[in-house]
Amino acid sequence: MTNNIRNFCIIAHIDHGKSTLADRFLEYTGTVSKRDMKAQLLDSMDLERERGITIKLTPVRMVYKISKSKLQMSNQIQNPNDKKQNGLEIGNSEYILNLIDTPGHVDFNYEVSRSLAAVEGAILLVDATQGVQAQTIGNLYLALEQNLTIIPVINKIDMPIANVEKTRAEIIHLLGCKPEDIILASAKTGQGVPEILQAVVERIPAPKDTAAEKPRALIFDSEYNNYKGVVASVRMVDGELKKGDKIYLMGTQTPAEILELGHYTPKFVATEKLGNGEIGYVVTGLKEVRDCRVGDTITYKNDVTPYPPLKKGGHGEPPLFKDGEGGSQIQPLPGYKEVKPMVYAGIFPKEGSAYESLREAIDRLKLSDASLVYEPENSMALGFGFRCGFLGLLHLDIFKERLLREHGIEIIITVPSVAYKVIAKKEELTVHSPQEMPDPSHIVGTREPWMTLDIITPKAYVGNIMALISERKGRYINTEYLSADADQRAMLHYEIPLASLITDFYDKLKTVTSGYGSMNYEFKNYEDTDIVKLDILVADEPVEALSTLVWRDEAFKAGKRIVESLKGSLPRQQFALKIQAAIGGKIIAADRLSALRKDVTAKLYGGDVTRKMKLLNKQKKGKKKMMAMAKGKVDIPTEAYLSVLKR
Repeated sequence: MTNNIRNFCIIAHIDHGKSTLADRFLEYTGTVSKRDMKAQLLDSMDLERERGITIKLTPVRMVYKISKSKLQMSNQIQNPNDKKQNGLEIGNSEYILNLIDTPGHVDFNYEVSRSLAAVEGAILLVDATQGVQAQTIGNLYLALEQNLTIIPVINKIDMPIANVEKTRAEIIHLLGCKPEDIILASAKTGQGVPEILQAVVERIPAPKDTAAEKPRALIFDSEYNNYKGVVASVRMVDGELKKGDKIYLMGTQTPAEILELGHYTPKFVATEKLGNGEIGYVVTGLKEVRDCRVGDTITYKNDVTPYPPLKKGGHGEPPLFKDGEGGSQIQPLPGYKEVKPMVYAGIFPKEGSAYESLREAIDRLKLSDASLVYEPENSMALGFGFRCGFLGLLHLDIFKERLLREHGIEIIITVPSVAYKVIAKKEELTVHSPQEMPDPSHIVGTREPWMTLDIITPKAYVGNIMALISERKGRYINTEYLSADADQRAMLHYEIPLASLITDFYDKLKTVTSGYGSMNYEFKNYEDTDIVKLDILVADEPVEALSTLVWRDEAFKAGKRIVESLKGSLPRQQFALKIQAAIGGKIIAADRLSALRKDVTAKLYGGDVTRKMKLLNKQKKGKKKMMAMAKGKVDIPTEAYLSVLKR
């Protein structure tokens, strides 16, 4: 029976208190003892704690005991003598609450979408000091698309600058809910936590009872354990799974055996089975990370025969599977939309000998990061590496830090780019890097990704934002206001090229709004554009890793910016160093880094001036010889690459 199960997640803008509220839930339900309790308990990565953000979704099972007298059933039960309503046992005072803590940053909203597919309800958490923010709305829309029950909560009401009434008005404007539906809370002090848990029990529906059906479990996350192999986080949608069962991963057509299964509390707690509606983990015994994909469906091995065969590297709808007993079809669960990376960059090991270690490390990160895509790449300047796709620059930054901390690998990152559609000789190509760009004479047209962009800001900064968007080739759609008071906040809707967002846009937005602006963006479509490959030459030799794709009308500005950045970050040589930006064979920007100067005449005193000139001419010839010998051999330090990356 699923009557006493509630599956839910917390969604909010970054830094609105999700992790702190999850801590209070763990304390209040006694899931974690006071001795073991610490701040941000569900944020297991050091990076999450240091940055104060949630990067990975984290599931946890809590047992919540509530007295019968506290259940507010008046709105659900018309007849007080009726012991059941909508499948809910009134006398049952113990509930299993499965919480999934989700990230808030826009770069990790794929983690949010995976969480939402595994639950029936969501707590929408809004900071009383900041009000509704752009990612509050973005994550809410994801939840509404899944038809989840929403419980609105205003957090941080204990703060001196909290504006509860204004925040309540914004939530009502957003959801159309009643004022009494909104719970006031302070995750820091614990105020309102019992009311939130009670609302979870009362408002969020129990999972559907499909215990009698063939087992189907949705994999919504996974990780690699050095001792157990691949561990999948699953939501049991139908039936049950038991330890020792022979299972089948339908999408990858991979057989496996359940070596262990159980719940997160948040540590692993082994059990004999996982039943219908429950959330937990399955130790598959698999050693190959590619065999356990997020979004795949687990069922019994003996019940399925793949039909039709899965094509290697194929995409599209998952295949159907025939029930071996009765001939009916077992349909894989819908899973997830294929994630679309937004930013691509070349990733190369700083030490060439670390290539195999880098490949293995990326394989491990891929298991717990379904949005990461990669393929091998070779560069004359940097050697063997990978072309990787990310959801944004923060995602790229976290990826770099995890490689260093978890695997001890230092990397060089090339200039990031978006994915362009290039029509060359009647064939459409997807170009992820400058190196993939075909010969300009073969190109018929190019298209670039455009995004819908939502920005929330105090009304006073609307003009600044419009000026910023105009500089970045954005298109204004409309403006709406979140409340009717004097201190209005506006939500501006735009369409903008993705290339305008991936570098320093967020920093600039914070600057022009004095830190009050927030944004959320989603992919819209591809539109026609005019881009060119910008080559960077150092000592007359192209530096492949610094090539980039830019709009033709901004090529000079971009080239000049990169040249100036390199001039300020490259170490001086014994000879003058030419730094140039070029399109095709045409130099559009150039500068020169002067040579290190040694006074070869220092020991001369008095005498004929010809002796001095002789030494200077000899030095000059030596510098020319060194320049010729060093052609293509100038060592460009990692700091120089990074200075261009962050330009």
